Amino acid sequence: QVQLVESGGGLVQAGASLRLSCAASGRTFSGYNMGWFRQAPGKEREFVAGIRWGGRTNYADSVKGRFTISRDNVQKKVYLQMSSLKPADTAVYYCAADTRPYTAEEQYNAWGQGTQVTVSS
Repeated sequence: QVQLVESGGGLVQAGASLRLSCAASGRTFSGYNMGWFRQAPGKEREFVAGIRWGGRTNYADSVKGRFTISRDNVQKKVYLQMSSLKPADTAVYYCAADTRPYTAEEQYNAWGQGTQVTVSS
């Protein structure tokens, strides 16, 4: 029943910045572990960044230092601030949630529709 809707994708040049947004439903959103994943054509979906209900963040090595994940529990939104974008960042970016409140685990069971990010060189 939890719905996630991503926005903010687009076409940018290498070196540019983008901020992705994920609007979420759910009465216990503040207790969800949230994450961003991405998938390029012909490739497996890969983890990009995660933020737990307590605020702890994790990043894939490929984006560490360039991307920042954050959340606003009042507005029920998760953000992915992307800087110094590279062509290798081109993918469909998905917002994900573990809808089991305040869990110590991260087993994502809800997914958004995805938003396309294209980085040209």
